[in-house]
Amino acid sequence: MASTDPQPFEMLGQSYGFALYRTRIAGAGELDIRWVHDYATVFVDGHYQGGFSRPLIPDAESKKLNVTNNNAPLALTMSGTTLDILVEGMGRTNYGHAIVDRKGILESVSLNGSKLAGWQIFPLPLDDIGTLKPIVKDAKRPGLFFRATLTLDVVGDTYLDMSRWTKGVVWVNGNNLGRYWEIGPQHRLFCPAPWLRPGRNEIVVLDLHQTTPQPIGFARTLA
Repeated sequence: MASTDPQPFEMLGQSYGFALYRTRIAGAGELDIRWVHDYATVFVDGHYQGGFSRPLIPDAESKKLNVTNNNAPLALTMSGTTLDILVEGMGRTNYGHAIVDRKGILESVSLNGSKLAGWQIFPLPLDDIGTLKPIVKDAKRPGLFFRATLTLDVVGDTYLDMSRWTKGVVWVNGNNLGRYWEIGPQHRLFCPAPWLRPGRNEIVVLDLHQTTPQPIGFARTLA
């Protein structure tokens, strides 16, 4: 979708998932977004610059990933021509004055005080990952899908332990287990036995920050 200004998910006919916002820039500087709902990673010419988090995250995590809190601007350290902003919707406020809780970029994006226009927006609801193609153009760019197969003799309820990963989403045999985040509260994701099958099973992980796969443990309990 082409748009003069960035649009929230709802204007794209999307209620959940992710969206990629892309535009042209000239140079580096201070990037200001009004507003990110709920989490964004930012790239200049494919190089990770940092991100924005609507939920308040600990200072150590903010510094580690160069993700800003409280709508603070993000310093783009690399001069380039293509700006990509990948935004994740993380659930909706269901009470109070914020009950109309739109997702994506709600209003505008500015670089060094100048409003950016001329956006290409790519909706990514990820409601059918069976259509994904195993193509990786840049394995060093965060925001990768990882796929593994697991052969089982018998099946049962289990938990996938994602504590070695950073932040993302997990699918088992095409079923969305949910989100994990290294800062918590979610590290282990419940996988019910009916979503597994004897023989070959497929696990797909989308991690917003990892560029190398990590082990996934299996556990009997949530903690």
